[in-house]
Amino acid sequence: MTQKLANFMIGLFGGAAGSVLGKYIVIFILSLLPILELRGGLIAASLLGLPMWQSFFVCFLGNIIPIPFILYFINPIFRHMRNWKYLGKFVCWCEEKANSKKEKIENLKYFGLFLFVGIPLPGTGAWTGCLIAALLDMDKKKSMVAAFLGVILAGIIMLVFSYGILGRIF
Repeated sequence: MTQKLANFMIGLFGGAAGSVLGKYIVIFILSLLPILELRGGLIAASLLGLPMWQSFFVCFLGNIIPIPFILYFINPIFRHMRNWKYLGKFVCWCEEKANSKKEKIENLKYFGLFLFVGIPLPGTGAWTGCLIAALLDMDKKKSMVAAFLGVILAGIIMLVFSYGILGRIF
């Protein structure tokens, strides 16, 4: 699924993916987005023929930028959004999604957050992990370190997949 989304997003950017700088911008933006994150960015980088380590660095930066904002600001933003009819429904949906996965983090705390972010499975990643950490009122600095390390682990796993296995197929 992530590969299909990455291919769709590459097509969406069209001409921007024609130049080398444009390709790096595409993978950076993909890595910023929830759902795709670094995983989608590295798959796209492999499909675009970009060098592995430069792509890892660009995707890592794109994926970690939202982390402090989610940890520090999501609870006040959600409190404000609850006052609006449709935004309140969106907040409830986000909280339900996070609550359905919180036991994976709750028992192991920061190590659980690290694994949740680091093991690239559907519905996991820095966005969801940090949302859960914020809703559980976990220490923000420790959560940030765990999420950063988790993004590195996810990146290593995705490098093996994207540039190793996927790279040999395409």
